Amino acid sequence: MSIFAKNEPLTESDLDHLGRFLMNCKGGKAMNIEELDGFFAALIVGPEIILPSEYMPEVFGSETPETYQFESLEEANEILGLMMRHWNDIAGTLSKGKVYFPLLQLDENGEENGNDWARGFIRGTRMRQDGWVELLADEDHGGCMIPMMMLYHQHDEDPSMRPEPIGPEQRKKVISSMAASLVEAHLYFRQDGQPQVSTLRPEPQHANVKIGRNDPCPCGSGKKFKRCCGGATIH
Repeated sequence: MSIFAKNEPLTESDLDHLGRFLMNCKGGKAMNIEELDGFFAALIVGPEIILPSEYMPEVFGSETPETYQFESLEEANEILGLMMRHWNDIAGTLSKGKVYFPLLQLDENGEENGNDWARGFIRGTRMRQDGWVELLADEDHGGCMIPMMMLYHQHDEDPSMRPEPIGPEQRKKVISSMAASLVEAHLYFRQDGQPQVSTLRPEPQHANVKIGRNDPCPCGSGKKFKRCCGGATIH
């Protein structure tokens, strides 16, 4: 039986709840749901497993514990559990050879742009940049990165980095291509088809109501918070 067989994809209510938590993180630099989806996708299909102690500060936008302080043990379990389920949904879909469609939010005009998703994805690739550079340099498979790069650079401050104007119909094709590109990147890095398993635990066993730097990390690793999810440096 697949290790992802019993995984439950997040409901709309779950996504709204997780989105509100991220939006309310102090500092205002936490990822939104769309960016988180792209970020997780890159980590999952990428060249090696990356632990929460390294990537969680990227999610919350700061290495400062107070920025993503949980109000209670129950909230820590709940939020980390939602993230684990979403990670496993992406990984489980790709491990079965199916296409995972990016989770995109609607803008003020009710349209899906995909730019935040592409930004999250590129942020994920930068955590293991050397491996992704190898993919980009591969003549047979490097083209799978083009859709993400197009939307990532669409509004780049450097005009020379921007692609040609992207019309509504072309955008739909680019977004569809991103989904296909995930499959190709997954196959490129995981020739044996083994998915990355979420290293977050749904029910952390040790955490205090107010999480300080010397308290046990709510991800359940058993390490002090400053040595785990609160201890990575953001570049």
